[in-house]
Amino acid sequence: MPNRLLIFAAGVCGAAGVGLSAVAAHGGSPNTANAATLLVVHAPVFMVAGMVDFNAVLRWSAAILFVGLALFASDMISRDYFDTRLFAMAAPTGGLLMIVGWVGIALAALFPRRLFG
Repeated sequence: MPNRLLIFAAGVCGAAGVGLSAVAAHGGSPNTANAATLLVVHAPVFMVAGMVDFNAVLRWSAAILFVGLALFASDMISRDYFDTRLFAMAAPTGGLLMIVGWVGIALAALFPRRLFG
């Protein structure tokens, strides 16, 4: 995932997280609050990953983290506003992808700075 897309992801996550926080504060459910928190907390990760010129392991791990976050948060919102799941196992799949993304970010520190470009 190119750096510009990670920075774009940061902006989208931050904006969505703040918007959902407002919704949660005005009567939203715990699912909405959980999605909002996860979006706001992860937005800086995408910003940093998009700004640093470290290695491809970091960028790919951040991309995996973003996909997991999108799945998880979308499933939480879908449950609240459409009274259905995004798809079966969406939240657990998203959660697993977030874990894999975070482990990948940790592993990126063990590889050479310019690994894979």
